[in-house]
Amino acid sequence: MDFALSEEQSAIFDMAYAFGQEHIAPFARDWEAQGTIPKDLWPRVAELGLAGIYVSEEYGGSGLSRLDATLVFEALAMACPSVGSFLSIHNMCGGMIDTYASDEMKSAWLPKLCAMDRIFSYCLTEPGSGSDASALRTRAARTNDGYSLTGTKAFISGGNYSDVYLSMVRTGDDGPKGISAVLVEAGTDGLSFGGPEQKMGWRAQPTAQVQFDDCRVPARNLVGEEGRGFSYAMAGLDGGRLNIAASALGGAQAALNAALAYTGERKAFGRSIDQFQALQFKLADMEVRLQAARVFLRQAAWKLDAGTADATKNCAMAKVFVTDAAFDVANDALQLHGGYGYLADYGVEKIVRDLRVHQILEGTNEIMRVIISRQLLAARG
Repeated sequence: MDFALSEEQSAIFDMAYAFGQEHIAPFARDWEAQGTIPKDLWPRVAELGLAGIYVSEEYGGSGLSRLDATLVFEALAMACPSVGSFLSIHNMCGGMIDTYASDEMKSAWLPKLCAMDRIFSYCLTEPGSGSDASALRTRAARTNDGYSLTGTKAFISGGNYSDVYLSMVRTGDDGPKGISAVLVEAGTDGLSFGGPEQKMGWRAQPTAQVQFDDCRVPARNLVGEEGRGFSYAMAGLDGGRLNIAASALGGAQAALNAALAYTGERKAFGRSIDQFQALQFKLADMEVRLQAARVFLRQAAWKLDAGTADATKNCAMAKVFVTDAAFDVANDALQLHGGYGYLADYGVEKIVRDLRVHQILEGTNEIMRVIISRQLLAARG
């Protein structure tokens, strides 16, 4: 059993980290204040091959593994969890299209996605269906040319910012088998957006409701087969949960790094506070939690790449363990900064605010425990 990263994987991490520190970290607070990410960032991301991580090279992607992706998003999140996580959503859409769409759709959309000529958002959640995602009500009625969409999506990262919305809609009866996936382009008649949401964290990401009112979508924009959209969405979320966990890990690592630096500089009672055993133990516990989270995350990613029978359970377990550990470590880092940790200038309070949502999205950590327990009980016999 080899726990070491390959030379290529180490290079991937180093590349993403260097990019984040140069092109994201210095501007993260300004972007948060503005409530948006400058779109001229994305072509530079695409030049590194990070816009189509899961997409086949045939269509302009990098064809990397799920494990490779966790390295990318951990590294980028050390600069800003909000920006890195936004990119992970774009990549989740690319992976779904590459896996399930027709060759014609792949040829039409994936090169634009990989170049980030088109930014993609993922639309599953609705005002009345979050954890119970299969209860979604957005209706796609058949027309002569395709579908007419009516309904509302909620909490959409990139709402009124992205160019294409990969949307789960109801084409059939109630339940998961009545759900299909379609692409809706910005500017389509009947597509509109709610106002920007005012959020605790992830403030650099524009977030808004996506609204469909007799929104006409051509039949060629159906992803894969009608009635299979929910299974596509759930499969995409396995990888999405790993990426959200990786982003939480990167943010927490940045917070720990900041705490290590601060405790070595801050003086109290005649010495630097890192010389007090109580704080040394706190730092040690933070390191233990992050190292355990990192190993767990990478094992889950390996299982998803290998297609093991327990991959979904492990993705859920990793999402719970890593995001809970990451938030606690970031919060402890803030505490170690004392009053300065509460100030924006030190950057730690932003990490705490950003990481809180990682315990909620891509399936709440309570729903992850439902997935885990169901699989445990099913395997009991």
